[in-house]
Amino acid sequence: MPRALLEVCAFNLQSCLIAERAGAFRVELCDNPMEGGTTPSHGTLKRTRERVSLKLYAILRPRAGNYLYDDDELAILREDIRVCRELGCDGISIGAQLRDGRIDTERMKRFVEWAGPMGVTCNRAFDATPDMFQALEDLIAAGCERILTSGQASGAPEAGKVLGELVKAAGERIIIMPGAGIRADNLGRLMEESGAREYHGSFRRPTANAMTHANPNVLDFGNVYLPDEQELASVLAQMA
Repeated sequence: MPRALLEVCAFNLQSCLIAERAGAFRVELCDNPMEGGTTPSHGTLKRTRERVSLKLYAILRPRAGNYLYDDDELAILREDIRVCRELGCDGISIGAQLRDGRIDTERMKRFVEWAGPMGVTCNRAFDATPDMFQALEDLIAAGCERILTSGQASGAPEAGKVLGELVKAAGERIIIMPGAGIRADNLGRLMEESGAREYHGSFRRPTANAMTHANPNVLDFGNVYLPDEQELASVLAQMA
């Protein structure tokens, strides 16, 4: 049994294939990396499930911005949960807050109910709450299995001791999964300080444009991101 498990945040099918080849335990598939990740398309989910056998979670986030959702957005999320279940996803990553920033426990309970038997990770909505330890209890009450968190810092490595407190407070009731800013050169200290058993990172790098023609006046195409395979290998070696 490895010391820790790695979830790779993947922005496309190709990233999932790299993660599987490297030996990651799970992927969290999403779109729009520059906006913190939004729901991937039905086609992307379907093809990814056909091509990869490792555990597949989908971010369900209908837009960028906050996690305060109206009734239309809740209807969208319910449909996306149904699609993920029917396509054979292993779980979802989702979050919901009240206007004052607290976890919307009732809506999280609904997400867990709709998702069954898939697992439910609370995404970094947790990091926008006013009281992490109250949010921890709220998410346990809602039935979530995991919390993705940077310990409310800009990156998890800056909050190793706080994450360690969360891990202790969670006990066996829910998994605390540090994520954001994790690299091979800061993982060892983070593992020591937090004592967490699961970690999350994209280890992304932009790829070169394979096109032989590009218009220099049009610069808003964005980039295709893939995990850095060498970095991924180094991270996984430390978790072995």
